[in-house]
Amino acid sequence: MKKGSAFSAIGLSILSGLMLILGWPEWSFTIALLFAWVPLLWVLDQHTPAFKLLKYPALTLLVWNTGTTWWLWNSTGFGAIAAIIINTSLMCLPWWGYITLRKKMNQSQALLGLVAFWLCFEWVHLNWSISWPWLTLGNGLSPITPMIQWYAYTGVAGGSLLIWIMNILAFQFLLAQKKRKLVQVGIFSASMFLLWLFVGWMSYLSQWDNGKENTKENIVVVQPNIDPYQKFESLTTAQQIEKLVSISKSKINSNTSMLVWPETAMSAADWQDNIPVNPYYQPVFQLLHQYPNLQLVSGIETFKRYGTTAATATARKTEEGIYYDAFNAAVQLQARKDSQPMVAIQPPVFYNKSKLVPGVETLPSFLRFMAPVFEQFGGSTGGYGVSDTPVVFRHPLYQQNAAPIICYESVYGEYVANYVKRGANLLTIMTNDGWWGNTDGHKQHLQYAKLRSIETRRWVARSANTGISAFIDPTGKIVQQLGWDQAGALKQNIYTSNELSFYVQHGDYIFKIAVTCSVFLLLISLRKRSKYVRKNQSA
Repeated sequence: MKKGSAFSAIGLSILSGLMLILGWPEWSFTIALLFAWVPLLWVLDQHTPAFKLLKYPALTLLVWNTGTTWWLWNSTGFGAIAAIIINTSLMCLPWWGYITLRKKMNQSQALLGLVAFWLCFEWVHLNWSISWPWLTLGNGLSPITPMIQWYAYTGVAGGSLLIWIMNILAFQFLLAQKKRKLVQVGIFSASMFLLWLFVGWMSYLSQWDNGKENTKENIVVVQPNIDPYQKFESLTTAQQIEKLVSISKSKINSNTSMLVWPETAMSAADWQDNIPVNPYYQPVFQLLHQYPNLQLVSGIETFKRYGTTAATATARKTEEGIYYDAFNAAVQLQARKDSQPMVAIQPPVFYNKSKLVPGVETLPSFLRFMAPVFEQFGGSTGGYGVSDTPVVFRHPLYQQNAAPIICYESVYGEYVANYVKRGANLLTIMTNDGWWGNTDGHKQHLQYAKLRSIETRRWVARSANTGISAFIDPTGKIVQQLGWDQAGALKQNIYTSNELSFYVQHGDYIFKIAVTCSVFLLLISLRKRSKYVRKNQSA
């Protein structure tokens, strides 16, 4: 390879990474995503397929990961570096598959394989023990919600597929133009135009007729704005509860049916069966007694005792030999009308966060040997306990069944859809994005919440400790929001529906089709390799 061409290849690889960054929220030059892979595909097309070419996709992916998730550094420097390097390495796998297929198949087959391998990778990254799907390509279209109403049919997988189709059409257009094949240039140009028209048409057809019904009940979300790094230095536990109650009182009234507090808002860590008599929470119970129709959905830190037997794989052991689990949980609290304020609540209903952040809240078994390292840099060695299945918080008085989604869980489309299958007609997201500071991290997280509303056709009530709290309607439109670093509350009348979208009913079927295609292509590749080996041996 000539020196000049090597520099050109490096430059084009970096250009692909920069285009991916520009197209990502919160840069939001979304159109760049439709052409971002073209420079990298061009580089690979100019060289004979070989494993050493993997350095160019690796460079693109490193630039993209660094430029879009650098804000993790504000929480943990070690974790940020580890996430960027690991994610970059994993993202190279589909490109390795593409380079390998180019040795044995024609270009069209290899490009089909690249798309299938990439979607397969995204599906695996959504479901395995070190899941980090923040950069699932379909997430990148979240700023243009009017154009992606069809996510109610496809989920983010449809967005990832569209981005790849547009990139491949643009790449083929470039190749045809270079070879002066005017007919092919015209075909590819018409294909891109027609595809975009089809996407717009699908979005028009997918517009949700929400049948807005007048309702007097309203929901309130609270944003206390408590610095997570100074949570107990700046305010005592009692003062934090007092602040949450005070802000809540400023918005709720007799028509308020639900109050939503953020992740770990109730932080007087206690045994779950002891919550009703915890002295720190008595002001909360008094508030519920004052508004007997009000349901509180809140993040909470809790423990659960198992006795002398380890009931779960995550159970820890006290010095006295008692096994227990620690939970980053959500709780549903409701007043009991026939009791006094100090015992004013019905038995709490808990949901324990199930999608835990790798390295911070959990470690897979094959990484347990690194537990002391992760603990040193802010991670969890024992890991939190989890709920086996989603739990729906059902309001006893109103037709409001809440999905208690805790922080990172809101990135998982099919997981959230499972709540809706179980009867949830409202998505409540409790999060604390303050660990990252005022960076793109919390803004991206809010954008992804819009996708969950479209996929499920449900209202989202989002309570974020330091921001951005919001109400999002079933078309992904942010109706109200409370900005970063503000304390306050939002109130919104919402309506509910029990209809199930196509995506809720069928989940990530596009990803699963891609997995099947990937296996099929790998089998064909292995068969061709076997024939090649036998031919050489006979010669």
